[in-house]
Parts: sequence; structure tokens; C-alpha cells
Amino acid sequence: MSSFVIKSIGRALNATSLISSKYAAKKAINLFASPRKGSYNEQQKRVIESAFYEEINYKNLDIATYRWVGKGKTILLAHGWESNASRWEYILKDLKAQDYNIIALDAPAHGRSDGKQFNAILYSEFINVVAKKFQPDVLIGHSVGAMSSVFCLYKHQLPSIHKMVLLGAPAHFTGVFDRYKTMMGFNNKVSNGLDNIIVERFGQPVSYFSTANFTKSIEAKGLIIHDKKDRIIPYEDGLLIANRYKNSEFISTSGFGHGLKDISLTPKIIEFINN
Repeated sequence: MSSFVIKSIGRALNATSLISSKYAAKKAINLFASPRKGSYNEQQKRVIESAFYEEINYKNLDIATYRWVGKGKTILLAHGWESNASRWEYILKDLKAQDYNIIALDAPAHGRSDGKQFNAILYSEFINVVAKKFQPDVLIGHSVGAMSSVFCLYKHQLPSIHKMVLLGAPAHFTGVFDRYKTMMGFNNKVSNGLDNIIVERFGQPVSYFSTANFTKSIEAKGLIIHDKKDRIIPYEDGLLIANRYKNSEFISTSGFGHGLKDISLTPKIIEFINN
């Protein structure tokens, strides 16, 4: 979506807010929660065709899971926004070489999973259902998948998970929300309306949902990887998580961007998992 189209939508919702700020805010939150991509194309389908496919249900929503069976540690992979389980193609070969039991899932409204809208809270419940079934030793999440993984572990304290890898994770939902508001150019009426919707739907203000703060109570050992040139989630977010997550180590990269899909990182992740 071009900058011109984005700003045009923002101006239209700002104008709508003069008549009904609540209606404008609902439209804004629906836009925020609706992924424009994340379905499988033909190339991505080839990545998952070798996996054992299984659907697990959560509140009448089917969660798509993919399993590459191994005899070693069980690894659960959680992708990010507007992606799907195929994003792990770059690392799958090396994980299989370790004979790990690998599980990947599609987020709500992504890939083959049900749902029309996405949010990190719902995603965290998807992760919880999958984790309870497969009992992973290690949880690896990218971007909002990393955030949702932390939300899941904070709420459910899953005993099987001993280690967690966070790739390009947002430190707090406030930052994600503020960047969306700024990108769209929303006025105060729409912005405040968005904040009110979060409280109404989830019972807590935007500031409550903090990856960095939630890690304070997580006992699983963490590996945090963040790139200095990440244009999606600021590098400072990774530093903040590392500062709050006492039982963790931090790897700083430069030039890998938000995706962090570089094979040079794979041996470091595997070393962290095995030690």
C-alpha cells in the first residue's frame, strides 16, 4: 500500500471521527488487525508439503500446524505478521540435521489457520494450545510471533519450555500502536478511540501489553537477536527486552534487517538450544 493511499485512508477516518469517533476508531482497528498477505503461494506450499499437517481447534478456530518428526528436542516456530510457516525455510534444513522434532503453526488469519483478523493476544492463545499438545522444549518466534510467544509464556507459564529465541521482537505494544497511528496520520479522536477499544476488548490499557516487562517473570532462558538496521522494529526494542529479561543473552547484528534470515545466525541458535 503506497504512502499516498495510507495517508488518504487516515484523512478519511479523521474526517469520519468528526461525526463519530467511535465508528472511525472501529474502522481503524479493523484495518490494523487485517493482514493483507500471509496466504501460501505455490513456492511457499512446497516448503510445507513434506510436513505432517494437523489442525487443532481453539474456540471454533482451526489452527494449522506442520510437523517434521525428529527424535531430539521439540522446537515450536511462530512466524510474524503477514507471513506463514514457510518463512522458516531458511533454517529448516539445519534444524532437521539436529534431528529436532520441529513444529510450526500459522497465526490467526494467516496461512491455513482460521480467522479474519489478527492480534497478538489471540496468537498467544494459538501458541498455547499448540504448545500444550506438542510439549516443546524450545519456542522460537519472529517479530509479533516473538511478542505473542512471550505473552503466552507470561500468562500460561508452560513447564515444558526451557528456552526461548526472540527474533526482531517488539518491546511493547505501545510502540507498535504508536507507529501505526503515526503512519496513518490519525488525529487525537481516532487515536484515543483506538486506545479505548483495546481496554474494552482486552481489559487492559495498551501500555500493559509489554514484551519487555513480561519477560521479567519468565524463567525459561532467552536468546534475543535484533538487527541495528531493523526498519520495522527499532533496535532499541531489542536492547530494552535484553535489559528486562534477566535470564537471557543478546546478539546484535547489522545488515540482516527485520527478517534476520541469515544462515550465519543458525549455528548460534543451535548452540543456544543444545547447551
